[in-house]
Amino acid sequence: MEKPSRFLANSSTALEQLRGLINQHESTPGTPLPTERELSDTLTKELLDRQRRSATMAFDYKKEYKALYQPPREPQFVTVPAMTFAAVRGQGDPNDPTGEYKAAIELLYGLLYTIKMSKKGSHRVDGYFDFVVPPLEGLWEQTGTGKESFHWTSMLRLPEFVTREEFDWAVREAATKKKKDFSKVEFFTYDEGLCVQCMHLGSYDDEPETLARMDAFAAEQGYAVDFSEMRFHHELYLSDPNRTAPEKRKTILRHPLKSSL
Repeated sequence: MEKPSRFLANSSTALEQLRGLINQHESTPGTPLPTERELSDTLTKELLDRQRRSATMAFDYKKEYKALYQPPREPQFVTVPAMTFAAVRGQGDPNDPTGEYKAAIELLYGLLYTIKMSKKGSHRVDGYFDFVVPPLEGLWEQTGTGKESFHWTSMLRLPEFVTREEFDWAVREAATKKKKDFSKVEFFTYDEGLCVQCMHLGSYDDEPETLARMDAFAAEQGYAVDFSEMRFHHELYLSDPNRTAPEKRKTILRHPLKSSL
């Protein structure tokens, strides 16, 4: 399987250099223009340098799919395609240092880094490409008033080359190397469809204000929130809460929609 297509940068830098030489020639007639060979060498070197950087850089989903991972701070519509994830389901307060949530996060990252670092082992994954581990995501449902009543599915996006077979290998490999039970991690496909989303800047506890703006925006366009057994309140965490002050945390908030007309 091939790496997802990138937008290949053109030789804009080289062209800017050429324009500079032409301008200099026009303002100072004695200045020589580059020869055809010099121009060809400059453009070729520029393109080769760009291709070499592209080949050695890990694929970063946040940068390649900006509509999904870099929304504005104002509500917008987005259609989210089906994706596969490593996922762990649980319930309880996510802030409990000894709770299920913290343990789930450790399992998810342990598995993703097992897949990422497979390039250094003897197991060869068909279609493998190096990648930046995508942001942590969560599907949330609350059945009561306290944080103890949260039901959640924590998840990390899987690269396209990870088949069910390779996923099962990674679960076994992680369990062997880390001496830990990874059986709670699921191979999970989520098909989200039409949603309203927004970048929330600030504490998790301040999310209701942003969510209210999102739902109002959707309602004005003839849509209603569509929570069900298959569609949930969705959060994507772009900031490490252990290293980022609450008021500076970036969280993408996403709600599934249906027509209200």
